[in-house]
Amino acid sequence: MAVVFPLVGAALFVLSHERVLLPAWLAMNPVLVLFGTAVMRLPLVAGLAPLVDRKAGLGLLAVTAYSYFIEYVGVHYGVPYGEFSYELQLGPMVGGVPIGLPVFFLPLVVNGYLLVLLLLPRASRVERTLAALAVVLVVDLVLDPAAVGLGFWTYDGGGFYYGVPLSNFLGWILSGLVAVSIVEWSFDIEALADRLETCEFALDDFVSFVVLWGAMNVYFGNWVAVALAVGLSAGLVRTDRFDFVGLGRERPEQG
Repeated sequence: MAVVFPLVGAALFVLSHERVLLPAWLAMNPVLVLFGTAVMRLPLVAGLAPLVDRKAGLGLLAVTAYSYFIEYVGVHYGVPYGEFSYELQLGPMVGGVPIGLPVFFLPLVVNGYLLVLLLLPRASRVERTLAALAVVLVVDLVLDPAAVGLGFWTYDGGGFYYGVPLSNFLGWILSGLVAVSIVEWSFDIEALADRLETCEFALDDFVSFVVLWGAMNVYFGNWVAVALAVGLSAGLVRTDRFDFVGLGRERPEQG
C-alpha cells in the first residue's frame, strides 16, 4: 500500500493536469487530495500513537499552531517564504490557509526527524536537530516544484528552482528549525527509538511521499528534484526497517 496508493495518486494528478479521462468534478478535487493525504499518514499516526503522552501531545499541538501561524503570515505578508498564493483550495480554507494544513506539514517534519533518528542513533541533540532540518529541506526541495507544477500554489515572479524562489527555502530553514526543535523536545528519544525498532511500518508514509512526489517530478522533468527523491529513498532503504519496493536488505532476525 505504501507504494501502490501513491502511484494511484500520481496517476490521478497526471490525468487531472492533462484534463483527460476524469470528470471535471474529480479532477484535482481538493477533498480527494486531502483525503488521500490523510490516508497515507495513517501508518505514521499508528506508529507514534502509543508514545503520545501529555508532553508529546502539547508539542504536536504547538507545531500545529505554529504551522497555522507561519502559513497565515506567509500568505498575507510574504514572510518568510516570499510572496505566494494558493491556486487550489486544499480542502476548506480559513483566512487563506487550508484547515488541513497540519496533515500536510506536520508529517513532513516528523518523518524527517524519524529518519535521522534511525540513521544517526548516536547523534547528539544538536546534531540530530540539524540533520533533521537538512532532511526537511530536502523534502521541500522535492515537494515544492511538483506542487507548483500541479498548480497547488504559485510564487509571485516565479523562482530559480522550477518556479520556486530562494526565499521559500530560507523560510523553511526557519519554520523547519522551529518545528524540528519542538519535536525533539516532545518525545522520549529512547522510547521513540525502541518503537521504531519494533514498528516496521512507521515510516511507510515517508515511502509514500517519496514515491508520489518523485513520480510527479519525473512527469514534470524536474530532474534535480528527482535525484533528491532518489537520495531520500536510499536513506529509507538504509534503515532496514521495511522493504522498500523489494530493495531493502534483510534484517538479521529474518536472515
